[in-house]
Amino acid sequence: MRAFVWLLGFVALLWVIAVAQWAGLDLKQFGVVPRDSGSVLGIPLHIFVHDGFFHLLSNTGPLVVLGGLVGMRGAGTLLAVSIFITLVAGSGVWLIGRDGVHIGASGLVFGYFGYLVARGFVERSLMSLLIAVAVAVFYGGLIFGLLPLGGFVSWEGHLCGLIGGIVLAWVSGRSRRAEG
Repeated sequence: MRAFVWLLGFVALLWVIAVAQWAGLDLKQFGVVPRDSGSVLGIPLHIFVHDGFFHLLSNTGPLVVLGGLVGMRGAGTLLAVSIFITLVAGSGVWLIGRDGVHIGASGLVFGYFGYLVARGFVERSLMSLLIAVAVAVFYGGLIFGLLPLGGFVSWEGHLCGLIGGIVLAWVSGRSRRAEG
């Protein structure tokens, strides 16, 4: 329950920030500009800044659903997974991203997706497998967000978030099996 409250608070904060941006507050300096040492602060903060309400709206549903599924393991797990994915996605974009300012929480969405699907295969418990299959069926279309189709979509952020989620599921799943 605490994880879901934390998640809803996080999403509410994103909407408050979006309203502040709509009212004229320019926060894009908190995005990630690849290979620009002045944007290193954007690595952990880029997920808080969006390019308008539609951008945030497209991330809100998947954040709540996928984040809620991650949070079924508790608030500590949700927080650790979220921080890890955010840092991997932001760092990856900083290293390999195209020129421009990369903002938004979609890397976190892709990370949750990767984490949940990979966790099913790594842990092989019935519940993890059921969640992995449901996530793959209902959110499998996200995979098209990994294609470098140009435009303003940060496929690099999507890819790096996905990789972060998969790596974390693999590492944490292996350590659980080693302990058990």
